[in-house]
Amino acid sequence: MDQKENVFLFQTNPILIMHIAIAGNIGSGKTTLAGLLSKHYGWEAHYEDVDTNPYLNNFYEDMQRWSFNLQIYFLNSRFRQVVDIRKKNIKVIQDRTIYEDAYIFAPNLHSMGLMSSRDFNNYSSLFELMSSFIQPPDLLIYLKASVPTLVSQIQKRGREYENSIRLDYLKKLNERYEEWISVYDLGKLLVVNVDHIKFSERPEDLGEVIQKIDAEIHGLF
Repeated sequence: MDQKENVFLFQTNPILIMHIAIAGNIGSGKTTLAGLLSKHYGWEAHYEDVDTNPYLNNFYEDMQRWSFNLQIYFLNSRFRQVVDIRKKNIKVIQDRTIYEDAYIFAPNLHSMGLMSSRDFNNYSSLFELMSSFIQPPDLLIYLKASVPTLVSQIQKRGREYENSIRLDYLKKLNERYEEWISVYDLGKLLVVNVDHIKFSERPEDLGEVIQKIDAEIHGLF
């Protein structure tokens, strides 16, 4: 498979698209793409709670101390988002999913010794209960990116609290994302390789992404 062929990958099911969620590692471009798609389609955008998150700065300063608090905060925030999305019955673009916290971030913190087994088991039990009450997104867009691309984009946006993110932390997250996506079967899946597709910089690349989403929305594949 050549480079161009590897830019987009698909997995489809015949369902009506009402809820598009964007998944990806830190710095992959989720928030940017959510804004661009919301503007294009006129759908409501639900963003990850970053600016008002009371734990994020503390977490990057001391991951072991604040990991459980941060993950519980995100779990609660995203659960409320999904409940709200289905309750309103509107078309939504969501920045990051509840599944990423449970299958990627929390397990990664636990495996790195940054979250105790007691806290991780408590978190996992709570997620299992919450997930039984929600529906997955109709279409998941995964932004696949190498660590150098992630670092470059993190540096460009200049969030001070992200300056201390370790390369090994991003690498481990990437590995978990790849494992999760390889077995994802909760709905339609579109994988966009952002090492090659620069949708924030090149309008033609954004057009390609929109064309692929249109195909999913209208059931052309």
